[in-house]
Amino acid sequence: MTALSQEWTAEAPTVELIRSLMTRMTGDEKHGAAATSTLDLLHVLYQRVLRVDPARLDDPDRDRFLLSKGHGPMAYYAVLAAHGFLDPDELADWSGRGSRLGMHPDRVLVPGVEVSSGSLGHGLGLAVGTALGLRAQGRLAPRVFVLVGDAELDEGSNHEAIAVAARMRLAALTAVVVDNNSASHGWPGGIAERFAREGWAARTVDGRDHDQIFAALTAAHPDQPSAVVARVERKDWR
Repeated sequence: MTALSQEWTAEAPTVELIRSLMTRMTGDEKHGAAATSTLDLLHVLYQRVLRVDPARLDDPDRDRFLLSKGHGPMAYYAVLAAHGFLDPDELADWSGRGSRLGMHPDRVLVPGVEVSSGSLGHGLGLAVGTALGLRAQGRLAPRVFVLVGDAELDEGSNHEAIAVAARMRLAALTAVVVDNNSASHGWPGGIAERFAREGWAARTVDGRDHDQIFAALTAAHPDQPSAVVARVERKDWR
């Protein structure tokens, strides 16, 4: 299923369109490199994976996407604009006085944003809680995706979230990790091994290869949460 309702597929947004939308956002605090490292992942999620629709923001059976890596939301805002959640003209005034597009995304202000984020290290725990909440409501169709950075995994709350998710068999949950060797401590055997040791179905992909990303995001993982580790070299950030 495409990201949006079928009428959108004839003019599917491209990476080039998203990059052009990103150029509308200027300023010293735009965290352009952090945003660019997520661009391809966000594009594949919204174009080919997520079941979300700007006309049905409150659909209880929608998929949930949580941007834990919230300090660089430029690509996120551009993708939301490309898919009809935002008016592209809003991008030029991002982070300006009176703009609802802040340097961290705000779920109260920005259509399509599920959680306010930017305080790194909280997104994975929120995603676990979201998946558990949907299960408690008997909603088994929605999937929960959370995008985190590799350095965030140094935060202690993530150790608990990784352990709990597998033990609770949260098959609706997928963690997408941008791995660009930014973590202070790392993990023996790599990030995918860290998740696999705790019982996740873990895969490592090229973070710029759309087909690899799509295959990993849609691979079956019954009774297990899924971790997709996307390698993005620092030289490719811009």
